[in-house]
Amino acid sequence: MADTPTLLRAMFDAAVSAAQPDRCVPANLPDPPRGRTIVVGAGKASAAMAKAFEDAWTGELSGLVVTRYGHAVACDAIEIVEAAHPVPDQNGLDAARRMIDTVGGLSEDDLVVALISGGGSALLTAPAEGISFADKQAVNAALLKSGAPIGAMNCVRKHLSAIKGGRLAVAASPARVHTILISDVPGNDPAEIASGPTVPDPTTSQEALAFLERYGVDVPASVRTWLADPRSETPKPGDVAFEHGAMCMAAAPAMSIDAAAAVARDAGFTPVLLGDAIEGEAREVGAEHARLALEKRAAGEERFALISGGETTVTVRGNGRGGRNAEYLLGHAIALAGIPDIHAIACDTDGIDGSEDNAGAWCDAQTLAQVHAAGGDPQTFLANNDAYGCFELVDRLIVTGPTLTNVNDFRATLVE
Repeated sequence: MADTPTLLRAMFDAAVSAAQPDRCVPANLPDPPRGRTIVVGAGKASAAMAKAFEDAWTGELSGLVVTRYGHAVACDAIEIVEAAHPVPDQNGLDAARRMIDTVGGLSEDDLVVALISGGGSALLTAPAEGISFADKQAVNAALLKSGAPIGAMNCVRKHLSAIKGGRLAVAASPARVHTILISDVPGNDPAEIASGPTVPDPTTSQEALAFLERYGVDVPASVRTWLADPRSETPKPGDVAFEHGAMCMAAAPAMSIDAAAAVARDAGFTPVLLGDAIEGEAREVGAEHARLALEKRAAGEERFALISGGETTVTVRGNGRGGRNAEYLLGHAIALAGIPDIHAIACDTDGIDGSEDNAGAWCDAQTLAQVHAAGGDPQTFLANNDAYGCFELVDRLIVTGPTLTNVNDFRATLVE
């Protein structure tokens, strides 16, 4: 049997492989239209989705897709634009405006294929009327530091946008819109994936204002003025723009968790699936999962694997480096307190943990002792939101580069 760190990495690799666009997109092609086929899309997986769609499609097509820097995949007929994530930049703004123009003026005979994956909220950034691009960037940055869950952040984003929250579908009407999704959100709600540019939005402007208050997000006056304006409301279920729309979930976190569980099972570990929609403060969820592992082992259970997905959050109070997966793992390791024969991994399936260059990290019983021996203090690292620095110190970071998919967090704890 492979050593435990190698097994953890094999489980993560299986999770990523299960959600690769070339495996899941071709099975979800729409019926060809009488008119034109226009492909649009946004997200960390969108360029790979565009390539998979283009390779499988037999008719003519054209289009525009925006992805994160470093995530481009060359296509023949579909233009790929790279932009910034998680804080939007000018490239994302220009691409969003061009995308609205691209789907304008179509007829009922035309087909718009929307390739949507996680990360699209930041990449599709067309501010609503009266809101400057700088204001939109500031709100996005403040939301990322607030500790607000993804649903709350997306509610605000949708109501400050000219393209998200179903508005791209309104721009494409009366064309038929076929949306292919790779989900990175707990619960797989299409309206939450990349803030749902082509699907109805059930949330309201008042809810967006309430979220800003609840999480203490300081916003420019223009934002509050717009959210109080009835025009800020997003298109709702029943809107004519969605009458001929269709959507399909090409890949979701549960598929990746099942693939990782199969690898653990083949290696002689009993998978214990904790769910694919876990949310909460990253360090607290990490500590909770550590306690669960210890409780199960104390009860006599042996050779099991706790596996989970979802999207935790980090309330930023320090000035260190590190995404939610590294922070989860540091909280996890501290709670385990060096107990032997327990190994863990936490990585983002897109290969980028937050805004760093690592997918995540792994730890074992020796990790914290090695941190101390190297002159570091795990609690100090955690207090400073510097889990990256902690795991970098002892060579426990996992660096994959962009994986070209995104079904959110993957976490596993192996108890021998």
